[in-house]
Amino acid sequence: MKVAQKVAIVTGGGGGIGGAIADRLADQGAKVLVADLDPNAAAAVADGINERHPGSAIAEGADVADTEQIRRIIERAETEFGPVDLYFANAGVAGAPGLDADDADWDLALDVNVRAHIRAAQQLVPKWTERGEGYFVTTASAAGLLTQIGSATYAVTKHAAVAFAEWLSVTYGDKGIRVSCLCPMGVETKLMRSGENSGDPLGVAATRAVVSAGEVLQPAQVADIVLDAVDREAFLILPHESVLTMYRQKGSDYDRWLRGMRRYQSSLLEHA
Repeated sequence: MKVAQKVAIVTGGGGGIGGAIADRLADQGAKVLVADLDPNAAAAVADGINERHPGSAIAEGADVADTEQIRRIIERAETEFGPVDLYFANAGVAGAPGLDADDADWDLALDVNVRAHIRAAQQLVPKWTERGEGYFVTTASAAGLLTQIGSATYAVTKHAAVAFAEWLSVTYGDKGIRVSCLCPMGVETKLMRSGENSGDPLGVAATRAVVSAGEVLQPAQVADIVLDAVDREAFLILPHESVLTMYRQKGSDYDRWLRGMRRYQSSLLEHA
């Protein structure tokens, strides 16, 4: 899909990958609603866009896991810019390491990393099906393909995010709905560093696993890759090509891969 003259919503858009995607969308001629739990962060991104492209962005502070707040941001985008063409479900949370996560941690991870996508799709896909066109972009993670050392909530919910994106593509791909699923490894964001700053050995190991497995990219680099994939309408977006190699190795011999992951985790914990 060509994004010029399109209307997009980017959640978790107050910085990191989301902020960079919002910037790139505007650079390519799209109108963008920047949504973030932190309204000041969302406003800062939108203001930066409007300095370069006047009238191209608006900001909304919103909990994008909440059905009514999703409805509100969609209505705001439609009122200001017109029908929404693209939805970037980018907001995400990490979670407590290991089995220390309680029910509240699990509920938060499931709400933000999975149910937020489902709730947005429930509101947008019927409209897109009527129009014969729409684009849903999920930010998952390499952890959704390979599992995350440290955080069970992150690993499980990112697997679920990948699965929901696959289901959307299978179910609605022949009805004009395009779906992409972003699965990066290390990207220099607050989320990536959350384990390192947790003080928990498993959390420290989680961050070390990401930064030691390949190049840590900047959000702007990832945004360029995402927009290129949207232009080509590619489903799986892998900013780190090594993820595909590891994914294939996992699928070819699951038990060997699990043994290797345990050895890798042990080596990381030795230095945590």
